Amino acid sequence: MTGPLVPFREIVLKVHSRCDLACDHCYIYEHADQSWRTRPKAISDEAISWTALRLAEHAKNHALPSVSVILHGGEPLLAGPARLRRVCEELTRALDGIAELDLRIHTNGLQLSPRYLDLFAEFELKVGISLDGDRTANDRHRRFADGRTSHPLVLRAVELLRQERYRHLYLGLLCTVDVANDPVAVYDALAELDPPRIDFLLPHATWDQPPARPDGSPTAYADWLLTIFDRWDSRGRPVPVRLFESLFSTLSGGPSLTESLGLAPTDLVVVETDGALEQVDSLKSAYEGAAATGFDVLRHSFDEVAAHPGVRARQLGLASVGETCRSCPVVRSCGGGLYTHRYRSPDGFDQTSVYCADLEALVRGVERRIGGELVPPAVVEPGALLADDQDVTRMLSGTLTGELADGGGPHWEDTWPLLVALDESGDVLDRLWGHPYTRVWLTDALTAVREERPEAPALLRRLPGRLAAALVLDGSGPELRVPRDEDGVLRLPAVGELRPGAGVGDAAGDKVPPGDTVVRPDGDGFLVTLPGRPVLRIPLEPEAAARVPGWRAVRPIGGRDGVPVLRLDDLDPYRDCYRTLAAERLTDEAVAEWDRLLADAWPLLLRAAPRQAAEAAGCLSTLTPLAAPTADRVPGPRTTGSGTEPGYGGLGLVRPSSPGEFAAGLLRGLRRAKLRALTRVGGLYAQDGEWRHPSPWHPEPVPFSVLLTEAYVRIGLAALEPDGAIGAAAALAALDRAPEPTAAGHRLLADLRAELDTHRVDSAGAGRPEPAGPEPSRG
Repeated sequence: MTGPLVPFREIVLKVHSRCDLACDHCYIYEHADQSWRTRPKAISDEAISWTALRLAEHAKNHALPSVSVILHGGEPLLAGPARLRRVCEELTRALDGIAELDLRIHTNGLQLSPRYLDLFAEFELKVGISLDGDRTANDRHRRFADGRTSHPLVLRAVELLRQERYRHLYLGLLCTVDVANDPVAVYDALAELDPPRIDFLLPHATWDQPPARPDGSPTAYADWLLTIFDRWDSRGRPVPVRLFESLFSTLSGGPSLTESLGLAPTDLVVVETDGALEQVDSLKSAYEGAAATGFDVLRHSFDEVAAHPGVRARQLGLASVGETCRSCPVVRSCGGGLYTHRYRSPDGFDQTSVYCADLEALVRGVERRIGGELVPPAVVEPGALLADDQDVTRMLSGTLTGELADGGGPHWEDTWPLLVALDESGDVLDRLWGHPYTRVWLTDALTAVREERPEAPALLRRLPGRLAAALVLDGSGPELRVPRDEDGVLRLPAVGELRPGAGVGDAAGDKVPPGDTVVRPDGDGFLVTLPGRPVLRIPLEPEAAARVPGWRAVRPIGGRDGVPVLRLDDLDPYRDCYRTLAAERLTDEAVAEWDRLLADAWPLLLRAAPRQAAEAAGCLSTLTPLAAPTADRVPGPRTTGSGTEPGYGGLGLVRPSSPGEFAAGLLRGLRRAKLRALTRVGGLYAQDGEWRHPSPWHPEPVPFSVLLTEAYVRIGLAALEPDGAIGAAAALAALDRAPEPTAAGHRLLADLRAELDTHRVDSAGAGRPEPAGPEPSRG
């Protein structure tokens, strides 16, 4: 087994091994493992003490912020109030100052009374009740040994929990599915009890003892659950249902919320009444001794159990399921099903779930019903994508502020309140959050602060300059005190930089004294006051600005005959974030050449790909010239903030040699930039595994992100280079079969298929892959 040891965060503590009901579907008493017969009825004082000690030791060793302990049985209330108090006291005492303790109890409710609930309130112990629905459904299995109904007594327990003084202890209801019951009647009966949550549980079964299917349908359980989903959905989803919420999460790229679904590693261990340490209880349905580890709390630590091969087998993510499951597109949501449900003798657990068809139908059924609501507007609306990407940068600034234990220094402390006030007053700061390299700077600063790097203070000092630049471009706002960089240069990103020295100030060649520079917006320009110098006005108009000594502006290109205006940014200190190094400051002649190429390239792009050209005109703001690789300038990632991506709207290009190459470079770079932004804000795919997929453009399988990027870029480029999309149909088929796409990812893939169809690329060309050669742009 490989991978790090996963600590236990959930402990099931068996406080009593007998029960006062005789439920015929109970996995403890009615299934293969009958070890309950040899266990003590109640947990001993010694087992309680050792459990508390081992748990505290485990939590401390792994720095766990919290642990959950679930009191279980049999029927745990049969242990009696005195023994339950001892359990609560010992656990609370042992974990005090080490980890938060989340105490819960799962009970059939028959013994529940104010005496118990007052005790539970003292320790904030939450109560979950087992109830299978209305009386008809509940009496099908949950009866006394003499056949009497338990339903009225369970309802009485629930009503106790619903009283105002105990309501905060009400954890929810647990319902075992039986497809012989009316699903609507079951759901309505449970929902009527106003539970904080409902858990629907598939009955434990294996290939040796498969679940009942009265009508022979291979998807009977999915159909039953989807009927409840429709009822729940039509009623406005009034109560959380863990099974459905888990699917919502995994379909959005998040984690599973239940052990019965998803690929999250198991972090649960069971302590029996005799102190034996066992794996998850449901394994008792497989065979005698399936849950046993050979360890106990008296002699062994939880770490020893965590390293047990049986536990480790359920901590390996995709590697923990069989080959059939690994190639199934819904495996991230179903996780191959509950480990127990895969068992078949004599082969063990290396098969699909006995509920395989049900799980696939359930996942696909839920996605079909609600997939649209899981797709962010940014996936289908370019304008929403730009706004959402700016919000990501805005939130990044808030994260950085939250990390500044010492306030971030005077410049941050003085500027941040103004920034917050301006941000709440309107969209004036869209220029700040929308600048593609604001994100790069914030990421660098956050990394430096978290890692306590010496450059952190200097990075934080750049906030006033970036805010001042946004205000200057807006043409209004208060004056700001802006520190110059260590080299004495005043930098206003997206605007330009002032290099004090010859010709700047009142004495040529005089050094400007230390101190902040004051910057104040002034309509179509701005005022700069250097320490000890007269006020200097700098216009924004390029030709006029060029006459200001020491001022170097970020120069625009385009703006004529329908060509959008772009900033040709060769100054921003954070522009060096592409896979090719940024070029040095351009000459005026070089800028003119970029302008000419853009003017000639734009009509080509507009004619070949009008929709993409319109998107580009609405989002692209900044074009950064990149340097052609040479022996002394080797392409590579940034040395700080490695892997940092610019915000949507920024693009880096090596200067193309022709308008056609420029149009292709723009389109290629825009597609890459858009996909990066979609990945950030749209949650296109889960990023919790290194799974690889066949590619028509590479000899070996590649990660999902690589295959998606190449397909996305090639399909977009087909408007200009039709042969470049050869193989895209095969790539989309591989992406569709992959487990990573979320509901948003599936929508993107559907849009890509439609886009590919418009280019009339014959999918039969998948057998003629285009070699992946070098690209002229690295956007």
